[in-house]
Amino acid sequence: NGYMRTRDLSSGFTRNAVRLVLACAVALAGCDSQNSGGQAVAPPPPEVGVVEIRTEAVPITTELPGRTSPHLIAEVRPQVDGIIQKRLFREGSYVKAGDVLYQIDPATYQAAYDSAKAALARAEASLASARLKEKRFRELMDAKVVSRQAYDDAKAALDQAEADVAAAKAAVEAARINLAYTRITAPISGRVGRSTVTPGALVTANQAAALVTVQQLDPMYVDVVQSSAELLRLRRELESGRLKSAGPGRASVRLRLEDGSEYAHEGTLQFTDVTVDESTGAVTLRAVFPNPKGELLPGMYVRAILQQGVAEQAILVPQQGVSRDPRGNAIALVVGDDGTVEQRTLEVSRAIGDKWLVTAGLRPGDRVIVEGLQRARPGSVVTPVPAGGEPASGTPGETPPKAGTAAR
Repeated sequence: NGYMRTRDLSSGFTRNAVRLVLACAVALAGCDSQNSGGQAVAPPPPEVGVVEIRTEAVPITTELPGRTSPHLIAEVRPQVDGIIQKRLFREGSYVKAGDVLYQIDPATYQAAYDSAKAALARAEASLASARLKEKRFRELMDAKVVSRQAYDDAKAALDQAEADVAAAKAAVEAARINLAYTRITAPISGRVGRSTVTPGALVTANQAAALVTVQQLDPMYVDVVQSSAELLRLRRELESGRLKSAGPGRASVRLRLEDGSEYAHEGTLQFTDVTVDESTGAVTLRAVFPNPKGELLPGMYVRAILQQGVAEQAILVPQQGVSRDPRGNAIALVVGDDGTVEQRTLEVSRAIGDKWLVTAGLRPGDRVIVEGLQRARPGSVVTPVPAGGEPASGTPGETPPKAGTAAR
């Protein structure tokens, strides 16, 4: 029995050895068959989409929040006391400077004006008498008929009569002005707002509450705020020559309205305030916009887009070609002349549309990878193709099988 068990084990070992030898032979035969058709070709480097860096002139714009305000505004208040007799305008209508808005009861002021004119007539009559008396006394004094004192009294009476006439004239003018103030007129041309009084209301001179407000809405002001730090940075870039000024204080401004639409008319920057707000650290900028159709209303919230300069040699890179390293630095992958991928650390200043404005890290002629970033690693070799193009054939990085050869 021991002999038989030993023989069976030998037979099993022999059969396993034979199977292993046959498997190796088949594998070698397959290799020989493949080698007989030629050597195996290594897959080509993967294709990646690149953009070639070029410099261009780019306008530098800044989008800032702001509010609209009227070009001119006048709060109309009465300058005399009285009862409102009439309201002579339609709320919301356009009025011209000098148009009558309200009529105050003029009766008492008319009477005061008539009384002042009568007092003036009386003073003028007294002046005529005093003038004749002074003339007679001067002749009599020359003839030694009256004393010098009598003439001096006549001359003083004449001077007093002249002063009375001057005072009466001033009283007449004051009464005339008060009478004219009973007709409350528009100080400026513009849109008139809501009236706070109706006929029959008692108003007082220089009261706190305005009767109505008149606003000139064409053109329209837009006041925006910009941080003083950003303003200083912009000035340094202009002084260094990296930016070209868009014009001394005449930069163009565009508006984006509350609903996101663009305002049809372009405005101009009028002035920059000379004082920094201590609470916000911001500077106020004022732009003026035409408003022929009345689309802009006072107090509207808008976004002003200011063109503050032009970068003559700007480098723009698509945003999908720029990423961040663990430290937060902007990086990009650049393909060298030999196809080797190199990682660059960039300095970016702002986004312009769907691109980054790069201030350092790239040069004209560099090829930045924007497509196929997952197939590129620093130090690897790739095949650069223009971004947006189709791969030559098959899947990038793979070799299509030869005709008549089954893919394994």
